[in-house]
Amino acid sequence: MGHKVHPRAQRLQVIDSWDSRWFSPFSQYRIWLQEEIKIRTYLGKKFKEAGIDRIIIERSPREMIINMRVAKPGIIIGRGGQGADEVRVYLERRMVKSGTKVRLNVQEVKNASLSAAVVLTQVTADLEKRIAFRRVMKQTMAKVMKAGAQGVKIAMAGRLNGAEIARREKLALGKIPLQTLRSDVDYAQGYAHTIYGSIGVKVWIYRGPVFVRKDLAE
Repeated sequence: MGHKVHPRAQRLQVIDSWDSRWFSPFSQYRIWLQEEIKIRTYLGKKFKEAGIDRIIIERSPREMIINMRVAKPGIIIGRGGQGADEVRVYLERRMVKSGTKVRLNVQEVKNASLSAAVVLTQVTADLEKRIAFRRVMKQTMAKVMKAGAQGVKIAMAGRLNGAEIARREKLALGKIPLQTLRSDVDYAQGYAHTIYGSIGVKVWIYRGPVFVRKDLAE
């Protein structure tokens, strides 16, 4: 049996922290959790082109703070901040219970090529444009390594290039130390919906060792 663990989950409280940072009374837990799932789904679909890295949600009984880290913040903020205000009002009226104030903070990712989630979005978009999968993998890995990564690995599974028989392909550059807890390994997985069916994509990016928990250092 394999012992496969999500790279970020394994490093929680060592070099990383949770994306959901709140506590609730027992009676409110189910309601808050449902609200958060709806918000993450809505933001992920609406601003897919913005290149979302992480959505961190903090909340208290009367307030919800949503911190979005994206590659293209202009898509969300809009002209004069009008876009962000519209999203905030929509969330307050439709997604959370009445009386809860929503604050939306949009932050730009310093180096989008070192974010596994952003790279995953670019890879799936290229596959849906019917670009050859091996070309996409090689170009993406070269771009990530040029941005300063110490290692990158991309895996794909499905009817690659429209082949009749589904298969798995994997390419890697550099090193990916998955068992070292202080190694900053970013991971993301998703699907590319092509005319031949869905292709599963996984991305690992090793950004080097970390000796202080990232959220505390920030």
